[in-house]
Amino acid sequence: MRTPTAPFALRRARTLDAALKILREEPGTVPIAGCTDVYVALEFGGTPGTSYLDLTRLSALKRITTSGDKLVIGALATYTEVQRSRFVRARLPMLVEAARLVGGVQIQNMGTVGGNLANASPAGDTLPVFAVADADVVLAGPDGERRVPFNAFYTGYRKSVRRPDELIVAVEVPPVIGKQWFRKVGTRAAQAISKVVFAGVRGLETRLALGSVAPTVVRLAATEKVLNGGGSIDDALRALAGEITPIDDLRSTAEYRRGVAANLVRQFWSETA
Repeated sequence: MRTPTAPFALRRARTLDAALKILREEPGTVPIAGCTDVYVALEFGGTPGTSYLDLTRLSALKRITTSGDKLVIGALATYTEVQRSRFVRARLPMLVEAARLVGGVQIQNMGTVGGNLANASPAGDTLPVFAVADADVVLAGPDGERRVPFNAFYTGYRKSVRRPDELIVAVEVPPVIGKQWFRKVGTRAAQAISKVVFAGVRGLETRLALGSVAPTVVRLAATEKVLNGGGSIDDALRALAGEITPIDDLRSTAEYRRGVAANLVRQFWSETA
């Protein structure tokens, strides 16, 4: 790596309480698991932190199970485990598709659901899925657990309501009623960051979300309102234009992203009719 590793310190925790104690007593410590984002940042000269906390021994956070009517995905569950889970396959197949397109097999074996959430990139492949699933992010901290609706979790570009002394421990997903639909548009199907990523649910109510078109993943409330009110798809696309703020960057242009976003919403509406 271009960045020397000598100045870095690594701590390991065997229990959640021990991990939270380290975060509380050593401010600035960065939690890590799969490290798929941290390593990229270090390779390109970034400094996510100088003190890291390895969470990989917290096996309880790797479980994917159910609680009542909710699907519970542990923060340390990898994308490979998401694809293999019978609970996820039965209840949230669009998340299986998203996990299948996160990087290559090596990334899927290491990258975690919690890491994707914590990284807070608007291009995160799983984020539109959780947005339309009305998921809750479960946080653990010194005062116990708290649940934050996914659509209130992000406050800006790579910013969230998670406090420095808290850890994401799980995502809880209520039953999703309706046809689920996911698409990722990138230079390659999986081995590239998305130019635009979309998830939708069409049932008694339609829910739509887009990534890579704004500082955070966007739940398309105005577009949904048009479609749920019986409006035409063309009316919905006019509403969509006011809900996204794509930018030009190395991967694409704002104009291209606007066009792709509109095409994805139209395709979703057609294919789920």
